Amino acid sequence: MIQGENICLRPVTRDDLELLEKWEHDPSALSEYNYFGMRAPGSLERRFAEDGLLTAWHGDLLVVTPTGEIAGNVDYRRESYGPNEGSIVYNIGIGLIPEHRGKGYGSEAQKLLVAYLFLTYPIMRVEASTDIENIREQRALEKAGFTREGVLRKAQWRGGTWHDMVVYSKLRGE
Repeated sequence: MIQGENICLRPVTRDDLELLEKWEHDPSALSEYNYFGMRAPGSLERRFAEDGLLTAWHGDLLVVTPTGEIAGNVDYRRESYGPNEGSIVYNIGIGLIPEHRGKGYGSEAQKLLVAYLFLTYPIMRVEASTDIENIREQRALEKAGFTREGVLRKAQWRGGTWHDMVVYSKLRGE
């Protein structure tokens, strides 16, 4: 468990899979920015059986409130800007259920995840991208210490249309 001031991040357990499956199949569960279409039934269970949803390639952690309530999740994916190990970065994402937004949980969860990645892996960069219209997430990333780098035009297919994405990064030591 990764403890913060107001929330903690913890690994997913088998008991959490039903909730995560619900979030994946319900476009209103997290937000319009987190729904990418349905996945095959049982795919999350298979991934969990393989690696517990926590590896050097990808990971999912739950955002938990002080009362033990699951507020959402954060995830990371390994990316690379070259063929060598020194070119590896992690791209992070977050989803919070509506009743837990606006409380600072998002920026704190992202700070905790970045700290975890820098402590665990020999990387220089963690990045995040969000829909250009997702102003709340842009503010949360800036509050978490990320720097806005630019716009990726029509980079994400979601909800039947292409979306521009804003790219943010945080470097080791920032």
